[in-house]
Amino acid sequence: MKKILMNKNIEILLAEYDAATSVFTKIYELYNIYYAPYILKSFYEKDNINNDSFRTNLSDLFKGRGIPSWRDKIDLLLYRLNITAPYELLDKAFGLSLSDQYWLKPDKSSIKYDDINFFDNNFDYAEFMEASLSKNSTTITKETSLKTPNNTTDGMLKKAWIIENNTRYLLKSGYKNETLQPFNEVLASEICKRLGFNHVEYTLDTYKDTVVSKCPCFITKDTELITCYQIKNNMVRHDNIEDYEEYINILEKNGIKDAREKTENMYILDFLIMNEDRHLNNFGIIRDVNTLKWLDVAPIFDNGQSLNITYYDEEELHISGEGRLFYEIKPFDEIIKVVKNIKRIDINKLDGLVEWFDNLLHKYQHLTGYSDTRINRLCLILNRQINKLKELIENN
Repeated sequence: MKKILMNKNIEILLAEYDAATSVFTKIYELYNIYYAPYILKSFYEKDNINNDSFRTNLSDLFKGRGIPSWRDKIDLLLYRLNITAPYELLDKAFGLSLSDQYWLKPDKSSIKYDDINFFDNNFDYAEFMEASLSKNSTTITKETSLKTPNNTTDGMLKKAWIIENNTRYLLKSGYKNETLQPFNEVLASEICKRLGFNHVEYTLDTYKDTVVSKCPCFITKDTELITCYQIKNNMVRHDNIEDYEEYINILEKNGIKDAREKTENMYILDFLIMNEDRHLNNFGIIRDVNTLKWLDVAPIFDNGQSLNITYYDEEELHISGEGRLFYEIKPFDEIIKVVKNIKRIDINKLDGLVEWFDNLLHKYQHLTGYSDTRINRLCLILNRQINKLKELIENN
């Protein structure tokens, strides 16, 4: 079937699309590469549209919009959705997302972006939320429940978009039997709020006795998230600190104000909460899709894989001190060195944070089953990192 890749109501290219495999088998015509997804434009600059490599990259890009095969309990979710593979969902709602404005329009169709986008138009989410987050659920019964932005959510955690008071919120649970991720998201929000870092605000909620994090969508119908992963496609890879410096330079050349400081804030947060998973798809920039102007560094988001979550042991306190700086796995004590002026941080604003976190964990103890020992150890790790940052500030 012929489909037109769209950016809102701007046509980008016409291609043959196989919905059964989510693969583009042929590209007929290019209309406007400038309004294409950022990474697709960079692919075009390396390979013209008649090159198989460009078509393959287009297919991979679109498939990458879907729920990944490594999503927690993906087999159960697929069973409840009555589909066999995640990519089948991409054709249910034109491939629309709440992270950008790209979609696939059937050739010759008169449908408009304003008629279908999920920023303006409501969507059914109750059944999808039940299928994704509930421990016990039946299969989806309404076809409209598959026409949602939940079809284009990435990451390993079970999650669901919902609507409350006309605001789009993303709910995320913990991973498998681990439930710390939502608490880490809220802790990260509290730290950012106290230190004045631009961030996505996470709160805690419960869904059928399961604790979930809840955050509003930080993209609008006029903006998009361009991740570092997309931006680095135009970078020369060095596998060292030069990659970070080149990324900052690209942001600054595109008019991002205080790009270095805002990116440093993310790594300061990662140091404090020992975030192990700052991969290249959970930070980047915000772009205006109408003017293509780069607006700002994206607010800090996706901080759940923190506080030694993968090393938890009731009998022993494991301290793993490694995170990510672009492609490298490095000790947090090394990563924090990217911050040029650590003295700008008022560490006193974190006074009482450990006690605040202790109270938060105890408040939900009846749902998480966390022992007092585990809560104490989590607070010890947080307190240690705050003190280490205080020492760095004092000694610089």
